[in-house]
Amino acid sequence: MSVPAPFLAVTDLRARTLTAAELTAALPRAELDVDAATAAVRPVVEDVAARGAAAVLDASERFDGVRPEHLRVPQAELQRALEELDPQIRAALEESAARVRRVDSAQERPEETVEVVPGGTVSQRWVPVRRVGLYVPGGRAVLPSSVVMNVVPAQVAGVEEIVLASPPQKEFGGLPHPTILAACALLGVREVVAAGGAQGIALLAHGAEDLGDGVALEPVDLVTGPGNVYVVAAKRLVRGVVGIDAEAGPTEIAILADATANPAFVAADLISQAEHDPLAASVLVTDDEALVGAVEAELAAQVPKALHRGRIEEALRGMQSGVVLVDDIDQGLAVVDAYGAEHLAIQTADATAVAARVTNAGAVFVGSHSPVSLGDYAAGSNHVLPTGGSSRFNGGLGVQTFLRGIHVVHYDRDALATARSAATTLAAAEGLPAHGTAIDIRFES
Repeated sequence: MSVPAPFLAVTDLRARTLTAAELTAALPRAELDVDAATAAVRPVVEDVAARGAAAVLDASERFDGVRPEHLRVPQAELQRALEELDPQIRAALEESAARVRRVDSAQERPEETVEVVPGGTVSQRWVPVRRVGLYVPGGRAVLPSSVVMNVVPAQVAGVEEIVLASPPQKEFGGLPHPTILAACALLGVREVVAAGGAQGIALLAHGAEDLGDGVALEPVDLVTGPGNVYVVAAKRLVRGVVGIDAEAGPTEIAILADATANPAFVAADLISQAEHDPLAASVLVTDDEALVGAVEAELAAQVPKALHRGRIEEALRGMQSGVVLVDDIDQGLAVVDAYGAEHLAIQTADATAVAARVTNAGAVFVGSHSPVSLGDYAAGSNHVLPTGGSSRFNGGLGVQTFLRGIHVVHYDRDALATARSAATTLAAAEGLPAHGTAIDIRFES
């Protein structure tokens, strides 16, 4: 009788000293060819910029298999979706939104004023982006939780206008999924468009003179939200025309665990993210070889019972997933910082102290009772997070995403006099004498 192949390939880094670059190269990672996707979606984005709604409808018919009757979702459809929403789902969405709102409200930044010298101040005001476009995907899973994660921080920030785009669904007559519409209605989002993929991102960025209802769609200033590689590519193409939050690819989880970890919990957490997508990454980093065997046994028991067994097996056995064996937790921390996971779970002894030493992660889940799926729905944190190692320079979606810091400089004459010498000296050194003159002239008779 043949023994089933293990789910997770093992990379053994024990007794190896690697540079940061070598360590990054040695770790499992999905191959996400955004450049190829960019070439594929560029004509779609350019067509939407040129032809507006007609191009979106053509692309929807081609890619989604449906030509929506209404690009702008009628208010009656939003209200109907909310009225028909399962009461338990409504209560869960309300709880999720309340928790996210509680966290975001505490993380708003007040205006700060610094007196540099007597009579000379620099303040920083935090001003919300005026109009934002929020993207909610509609592929393998229906994600009303992503409506919550995008909308609530924008509302807390004080964003004036919110438009949400989600793909049209053939089985719902060209409207986005009714649960998505219900979540929008629940949160008070009234401007919803049935447009997905690259064409949805392009529509948010470029707008349209007429969506078919005689009313224009004004372009947004910022686009946020997760999506597949084509959504990522479209966001790359419109960056500069609008702001974007990040280029978020397939989901990923890394778990740093030692001998104290519960293998059933570890396996369940790895499976929970593999459930998203065959390209999802599930990585276990551990210094305990016995744990690897125990987790494999749990995977063998749990995966066959999963609803999405096929995609889970494909994700776990893909090149983007695996086990990394390390000498100790110190080396494990170096590994997870090099990896920079979207979701990082710490399941070790003294997990709080270990988590405090992490520098690169989208979100950190501390201890055996803080599973990543809690963060997906009801922790109060946000689940729109940086992927592909981009946590080295990007953070997750939050109230700060929708705010811009504006410096306000207010100096009186005496305060300006204290800065005159330094400013005019630097102006001369840079060969910009008119800069200095603009200061000196204020001290002439």
